[in-house]
Amino acid sequence: MPVDLSGRTAIITGAAAGLGRAHALLLAKQGAFVIVNDVPDSLAKAEAVVAEIEAVGGKAVAVGGSVTDEDDVADLVRQAVEHSGRIDILVNNAGILRDKSFAKMDLADFRAVIDVHLTGAFLCTKAVWENMRANNYGRIVMTTSSSGLYGNFGQANYGAAKMALVGLMQTLSIEGAKHDIRVNCLAPTARTAMTEGLLPPEMLSLLEPEMVSPALLTLVGDNAPNRVILLAGAGGIERATVTMSEGIYVGDLDPSAAADRILDQWDEIGASTTVPQVGAEQGMGEIRKALAAGA
Repeated sequence: MPVDLSGRTAIITGAAAGLGRAHALLLAKQGAFVIVNDVPDSLAKAEAVVAEIEAVGGKAVAVGGSVTDEDDVADLVRQAVEHSGRIDILVNNAGILRDKSFAKMDLADFRAVIDVHLTGAFLCTKAVWENMRANNYGRIVMTTSSSGLYGNFGQANYGAAKMALVGLMQTLSIEGAKHDIRVNCLAPTARTAMTEGLLPPEMLSLLEPEMVSPALLTLVGDNAPNRVILLAGAGGIERATVTMSEGIYVGDLDPSAAADRILDQWDEIGASTTVPQVGAEQGMGEIRKALAAGA
């Protein structure tokens, strides 16, 4: 059954080009009124995206502003609420790169990336949270990355920010559930301004942003899942999970003996994994092992 977003209002950050533009065009095609956000310097490009949407009968408005500026974010949300009195969808897509090896990376490089990806997502999500709670409905997507999930050379700042978004999603998906606020992560592989020069042309041609947006669509409709890390690119779709193994019990052994046992039983420690539903499951599992051992 097609995802129908008629009557829904969606904010997409970093939507003047690349993935954000593709997301905006698709959500508008499915009936959503789209707030196309990007930094003021890219406002003309954001307005061009709005023109594309309107040319095919969709509805959208461009709003310039930085996701790292609280006043800009407040204005962004105000304009969205003025449209329909509610915000149904937030796609935290805005991002930057400052790639360098860790040896060459300075604090400014690190902070700039954290500020846009993580703090920006926090500010935008915080700004829409109460509206979604009041309406008992919300769909929020954090744009994570395989660089955060699995690492990438030269992207310590980017990877740290992207994995932090997974942690933010994990908690917000729990806190928002009773108000039908579903929070998920999307890890795209796409040809964007940020990936130009990182891959050869023949590979980039397979990675058009439009190939990712259908995965986003599944995360913003009425039947969206909750607490999922979805990966998408070149027509491929995958899921990632943060797992925990059953592990072993070392008890109150001498620390040196405990360390030796951990190394000796390394394979066993990593076997039989599960996906915890809350962070407290780690402690509960450890207590269970201790009680079973007669501690």
